[in-house]
Formats: sequence, structure tokens, C-alpha cells
Amino acid sequence: MEGTLSGEEFDAEVAEIRASIVNEVNELGETALFTAADKGHLDVVKELLKYSSRESIAKKNRSGYDPLHIAAIQGHHAIVEVLLDHDATLSHTFGPSNATPLVSAAMRGHTEVVNQLLSKAGNLLDISRSNHKNALHLAARQGHVEVIKALLAKDAHLARRVDKKGQTALHMAVKGQSSEVVKLLLDADPAIVMLPDKSCNTALHVATRKKRAEIVELLLSLPDTNANALTRERKTALDIAEGLPLSEESSYIKECLARRGALRANELNQPRDELRSTVTQIKNDVHIQLEQTKRTNKNVHNISKELRKLHREGINNATNSVTVVAVLFATVAFAAIFTVPGGDNNDGSAVVVGRASFKIFFIFNAIALFTSLAVVVVQITLVRGRDES
Repeated sequence: MEGTLSGEEFDAEVAEIRASIVNEVNELGETALFTAADKGHLDVVKELLKYSSRESIAKKNRSGYDPLHIAAIQGHHAIVEVLLDHDATLSHTFGPSNATPLVSAAMRGHTEVVNQLLSKAGNLLDISRSNHKNALHLAARQGHVEVIKALLAKDAHLARRVDKKGQTALHMAVKGQSSEVVKLLLDADPAIVMLPDKSCNTALHVATRKKRAEIVELLLSLPDTNANALTRERKTALDIAEGLPLSEESSYIKECLARRGALRANELNQPRDELRSTVTQIKNDVHIQLEQTKRTNKNVHNISKELRKLHREGINNATNSVTVVAVLFATVAFAAIFTVPGGDNNDGSAVVVGRASFKIFFIFNAIALFTSLAVVVVQITLVRGRDES
């Protein structure tokens, strides 16, 4: 019969229609799988996964969440397990503010979901929100003890990670009410009690400001706690406590601080002020030394100029003296040519002209004349060259 589909064609068309229905979204951008994961309908999720495409499973709604993420937020650990078994890479999807399913589950205290995610992708611990807060930060702020145990069991060094404000998970924990969370974090890394954030607030400053009396007492019992640490505003914990409204908590906090020997900022012998004063003095001394060095260099330069001037004058005087002597020698030698010792004969010839001594006299006189003239010429040439340079 024409127009009748074969069995295979019919199955293919049914599959196509079914896929389009499964992958359809509502006005909120949610697929049927998303809604089932949100409401906790495990069997429906299993059935829909048979017909959902990879794109449909990872599709986000208008709020930025996919089915796995919404299941993690709601704490539907069985659905999370099914989705991870179907595709483990879904654990690395991101919601608003760069939040992973692990961060969202930890913030809401869903321990089983956290453990499932960590078992599939332990490196999720290294991924933080856009403000650099990680799963431990958010779990600590909400006081989720079991979640914190699970996270620290996976990586104890997570307690030292900081957010954009420089806050550790301990900074977040002391804002809450749970002393047990604070103890867990300190057991993992006792040194974090000393770590300040970017405003130089330690956990003690934050706990005092939040009036967490029990936590303040706990922090003060630790040997590494500095009760007189200063914030950027140069306030100690006692300064902060005294600025709180009068209440039972604030009074007890001041009492605890006093027992530990806490002081106000103006009572401290503040090495920072001494250091600043020392640095200022050093800068002044260095400036003075530089000025003195500059003056010394100037004086040395002037002395050098004077020495060069004296040197030139000395050379000129020596040159003049040599020139004068050379001219005198030349004059005497030239005069000796016309006034030969011993006188002349009647015919005008020298009396000693035939003697050997005359010949010796003539030779040496000529040498003296030309040598003197050569010295004079050389000296004049050197002086002219020096003047031109």
C-alpha cells in the first residue's frame, strides 16, 4: 500500500519525534530531564537518559544550571550518581559565578553528593568561584561539619587557600556559629590562625567583630594566636571589642581578651612606627651624604681644573725657557761665524784658519747653531698646535 512506512522507517520516525520531545525546552529553558532532576524523579531521569542527546544532557536553563548541577543543589545524590555514571565529564560544568556542582553541593551541606563528585573528579577541589572562594570556604561559612570532614580528608592543604580578599576558610568559619567547624580547620592546619586577610584581619579580629564569644575564647586558647595583632586600620581585637554595642557577648569577649593580656593599639610599643622612623632617618642621612658627595665632586672637579691649568702654565714656562736658551745659543753660534777667535790676517782670512783647532771649532759651532735653530722651530710648532687644540 502506497504511503505506508516500513517497520524501520516507522521506528526511525518515532525515535526522531521522541528525541524532539525529550530535548524540547520550556519558557525557562528547562528540558524534561532538567525538571526530573530538579524534582528528584530518579526513574524518570533514567528513562529520559535513554533518549537524550549529549547536548540535551548538558543543556543549561536560563539561570545557568544543567541537570547535574540542579540535582547537586537539591541534594538528589541518587540522580547525581546516575548522571555521573552516564557521563563523568558533567561534573566539570559551571554555573553562575563559575560555581561547580561541588561548590554548590558543599555550600548546601549535601555530603553524599560531595563524596560522589569527589570520587569521580577529585580535581574539582582546585576550582573556585569567580571570587576565588572554594567548596571549603562556603561549607565553613554555613557550618557544614560533615562536608568539611569530607573535603579535608581529600586535601588538608585546602584550609590554607585564600579568596580574593585573602580570607581562608577559617575566616569564613568564625563568622558562623560552629566551634566544631573551627576546630576541624585548626586541626588540619594550626598555623592558619595567624594568617591575615588583605585588610590584615586575623580570625580573632573577625570573630570579635561578629561577637562570636565561644569562638573567640577558643582562638585565644591557642598558643599561636596573637591577641595584639593589628588590622590595616591599626586596631587590635580589644579595640574592636570596645567598639561593639554593649551586650553579654561583647562583655565576655573583652573579659577573655583581658585575661590573655590583650592591649589597645595605643598601648603597644609598635615596632612599625619605630621602623618607619628609622627608615625616615636613614633616608635623611642618605640624602645628606648624597649632597655632601655632590659638593665634594664639584670641589674635586674645580681642583682638577686648577691643576690642569697650572700644569699647562708650567709646560708653557718650561717651553719658553728652553726656547730662550736655544735662541741665545743660536745667536752666539751665529756671531761666532763672523768673529773667529785669534783675529784676521791682512788679506782678511782668519789667523787660525789652517789649524786643526779651527776646523774643530767650526764644526761644533755649526752643530750648535743648527741644533738651536731646530729646537726653536720645534717649540714654536708645538705651542701653535697646543693653542689650536
